[in-house]
Amino acid sequence: MANSDPAGKGFGIFLGYGLRPFFLFAGLYAALAMLVWIGWLALHAMNGIVLEPMSHFPALLWHGHEMLFGYVVAVIAGFLLTAVPNWTGSPMLGRTRLMLLTAVWCAGRLAMWFGAALPGWLVAAIDVPFPIILAAMVVGPLWQKRAPRNYVFVAVLFAIATANFFVHAEVLGWFEDSARTGFVLGIDVVLLLMTVVGGRIVPAFTTGALRAEDVTLRSSNLLDKLAIASVLAVGITDLALPDSFSSGVCALIAGTALGLRMIGWRTGKTLDKPILWVLHLGYGWIAFALLLKGIAETTSWVSSVTAMHGLTVGAIGTLTLGVMSRAALGHTGRPLVASRALALAYGAVSLAALTRLFGPEILPDWYTEVMIASGVLWVVAFGIFTTLFWPVLTRPRVDGQPG
Repeated sequence: MANSDPAGKGFGIFLGYGLRPFFLFAGLYAALAMLVWIGWLALHAMNGIVLEPMSHFPALLWHGHEMLFGYVVAVIAGFLLTAVPNWTGSPMLGRTRLMLLTAVWCAGRLAMWFGAALPGWLVAAIDVPFPIILAAMVVGPLWQKRAPRNYVFVAVLFAIATANFFVHAEVLGWFEDSARTGFVLGIDVVLLLMTVVGGRIVPAFTTGALRAEDVTLRSSNLLDKLAIASVLAVGITDLALPDSFSSGVCALIAGTALGLRMIGWRTGKTLDKPILWVLHLGYGWIAFALLLKGIAETTSWVSSVTAMHGLTVGAIGTLTLGVMSRAALGHTGRPLVASRALALAYGAVSLAALTRLFGPEILPDWYTEVMIASGVLWVVAFGIFTTLFWPVLTRPRVDGQPG
């Protein structure tokens, strides 16, 4: 992962660290893809128009695909390309390879936007390989440094590629009902990744920030293991026994374990530090959404669609926004302080989730309007992030260090 020009000039600055292109493009794409979805909903509501998308995917399937395999995968790429050098002491990914990797991700997005003009198999061939190529670029340093606990990230990338293949396979007519399997696998793998990574970074960052206040966090090795094992069990039962009482029970156990795990993290001490509380909020969303999922699958009180959006909009949206902003500030030499505008973005994405989850129940006659309102809040959150972090991610570090 060599980088022969640590300082970088001009465009080279943008390619100086993996988080720079991928976090910026992730923020842009989260807002843009949601704007397209809002537009589709609005046209359909006003005129009864059902527009055929430029993609060969149906509109609803396209929306879910691009949020998961477009936006979320870009965040994972930026995170891993930044974290792996820190974990292993290896050099950053060279600018040429980073540029090519970014181009592969962009090509996948273009193929998904304009796939109606291309053979479906070609769209899949362009879009599916990205996580595998990313895995090939990070596995070397992990292997050389013998970091076995981090090998799971390589497995996660292959699982995401497999999930994406399943979605494409149904559209191509190769398998029946495989898209659902692909989405379930993809979401559950990301959920497991957030459980593992969040369980490391949230207490670590909190400890560092509260050290001066002599605040001690408590942890339980048993709860840590139970949280990860129960989330893994959710993924297994979701695939083997989808929407079953058994998968619901696993989700209830997992949500409870994650909630209990957070008790010792001293969340109340972070309320005056948005850069910290957003991480706690994101992890709390995982626990809450898992409990909703468990309730949905063991009772008739909550719909499975509601629970799913708790995981995607609430947990994934909030935690990824928090991780991207903190990592971008830290790795560009800036103070780890969230501005009021950034705190507003944090609140907007969680409000988008709450609107999506409970709005249809409160205002059933305004379903489409509620969906649009939730989407607008999402766009506001990621629009703020992109506006604030465009200069952060495209300009040199303020401390003069490489990266």
